[in-house]
Amino acid sequence: MAAWQGLLDELLRERRPALIGYAALLTGDRASAEDLVHDAVVRTFGRPRAFPNVNAADAYVRRAIATIFVDRARSRGRWLAALPRLVAGAAVPEDDVAGRLDARAALRTLPQRQRACVVLRFYDDLTVAEIAARLGLSEGSVKRYLSDGIHHLNAVLGTTAEAGEAQGVDVAVTGRTPR
Repeated sequence: MAAWQGLLDELLRERRPALIGYAALLTGDRASAEDLVHDAVVRTFGRPRAFPNVNAADAYVRRAIATIFVDRARSRGRWLAALPRLVAGAAVPEDDVAGRLDARAALRTLPQRQRACVVLRFYDDLTVAEIAARLGLSEGSVKRYLSDGIHHLNAVLGTTAEAGEAQGVDVAVTGRTPR
């Protein structure tokens, strides 16, 4: 068995639920998220690449997920409005359920680019420059999408967070290890 096949097996065995959860934050539903992860894995392992470990492969697949998501949005020319769903089997404390559902419902109301920027900023903890590079936007556009998205989320959730603050409701996904 080639080295990449062992790495692919390990990635899918250990990280598939987390990758699907990550994709679900962007796409809004599990079926689309599974398709997106499949396409990202095929794109990643469809060519010979030398990843030193499963963490590097995971990071590459996550980047491919975001790239494919944005590419599809551009080609379709419409916004997705599906609600990110909880990944099956997630153990959620009872007191956090309402806040998480409110946050997910609020994310559903955002236009796709605003949602992508908000998820990449507050879930992946990327900087404005990193988001701009990943989505192929100018930094000014990313700042505007973040500002508009946070103001909209504040209105929907009745909060007062500012764009520079990273406070919010945890939208934990099964299998995801925070960085």
